[in-house]
Order: sequence, then C-alpha cells, then structure tokens
Amino acid sequence: MLSSSNQNDAYDNPFASSSDREPLYVEPDLDLTGQSTSRAAKPSNENPFANVSGNIGSSTRPTQSTQPTQSFSYTGEDTLDEPVTTTILRDLKQVAKKLQQVLHPKGDRNVLRDWDLWGPLVLCLALAITLSGSAPGDQAVSIFTGVFVIVWIGAAVVTLNAKLLGGAVSFFQSVCVIGYCLFPLVAAAVVAIFVDLIWVRLPISIVSFLWSTYASVGFLSESEVHLRNRRALAVYPLCLFYFIIAWLVLIS
Repeated sequence: MLSSSNQNDAYDNPFASSSDREPLYVEPDLDLTGQSTSRAAKPSNENPFANVSGNIGSSTRPTQSTQPTQSFSYTGEDTLDEPVTTTILRDLKQVAKKLQQVLHPKGDRNVLRDWDLWGPLVLCLALAITLSGSAPGDQAVSIFTGVFVIVWIGAAVVTLNAKLLGGAVSFFQSVCVIGYCLFPLVAAAVVAIFVDLIWVRLPISIVSFLWSTYASVGFLSESEVHLRNRRALAVYPLCLFYFIIAWLVLIS
C-alpha cells in the first residue's frame, strides 16, 4: 500500500525539479472584491446601431465658425415677370427715341449704341410694302423681295467693309444704325404714294438721301476711329447704299 506522500508526488509537475516547486495560484476571471484596475471589456452583444441617429442626407461634419459674408443685391430691372404689354410699350419707346435721334443727329448719340433689330425690321418692311404697293400687280412680289434683300444684304456688306478697314464698331450695332437711318427714305416713299409730280418727288428724295447719309455717317464716324485716311473707303459704300434706295423711291 502506497503512502499519502507518494500519492501526492504522482500528481506533481514532471518537468519541474524538486527544488523549484512552488505553490500554483490561479487568478479568477471575475473580480469579486471590486479592486481590479484592469479595463472592463466591452460586451460582445452591443448593438452597433444603438448610437446611430439623425436625418438621412444630413452632413455629420463638425460645425465650424463661419465668417460673416457680404451680401450683394441685384439692382437692375427684372423683366421676366412683367406683362407682355409692358414689354412691348417699353420697346416701342426705345424705338421712338432712336427715330428721334435719326431726325436730330446731334442729340444723344448714345441711344443708338443700345442696338436692336426690331426697328430696322419694321422700317425695312414698311419700305418694301410701300414701294411694292405702288408697283404693277405682276411686279409687286419682285419689288418687295428686291427691296428686302437690298436693305439687309447692303447693310451687312457696308458693315463688313468698315470692319475689314479697321473700324471699331460692332456688326449688329452698325446694322442697327444703318437700318434706323432708313427712316427719312421711308417717309419719302410714303409721300411719293400721294405725289406723282417728279419735280416734287426729286427734292424729297434728295433731302431724304442726304439726311439718312448724314445721320449714319455722323454716328459711325465716332466708332471708326481706327480708319484714319481710309474713312472715305468706308463712307462711300454707305452713300451708295442710300443712293440706291433713294433712286427706288424716286422711280417707284
């Protein structure tokens, strides 16, 4: 029969020497005394969506202090929501001011710098209708088409000629001025409907031709500052353009 000391030796560590044997202590997993300084582990069953809150699409960036910004207000005229009648009346007033400038060329020439093509279009149609109305029935359509083409192509050619010579005026601004300066010739064409005497129509045509040329040259000469000694090359096509229209008014 084995003794109790021999039975205890049978459960000892077989790899440790007899001199190094020390009592074995096992640290408990739970701190029953509440004096442990180790950080408690986070529970594994924590809900990952517990702290998720807010509105979808909202920014989660931290708020930053913003500097006060200076606001600028638009002080111009808003014409998008105005009635159509107000727009038409305002455009008609602008056309009337430009026609007044043609009748009085030494007035405020800055009026014609704000170009538009409504006035020249109306004057071109009025001239074509007036000249075609006094023509024979089989030639009315041809005269209307010819006058319309001569006015617009002639204005474009005169403008391109001035641009190629070094003029500083813009294309549509020049076409606008040339078109508005047709007003004296349109008035002469209206008078020619009621007057058949050539001796009355001739002075009216000459005066309207000179008036239109003077009004257009007076304005364009301020913009064609780079022409210098080539100014006559730019004015000659302009004079020829009004002369052709004045001749059509005379023989209509």
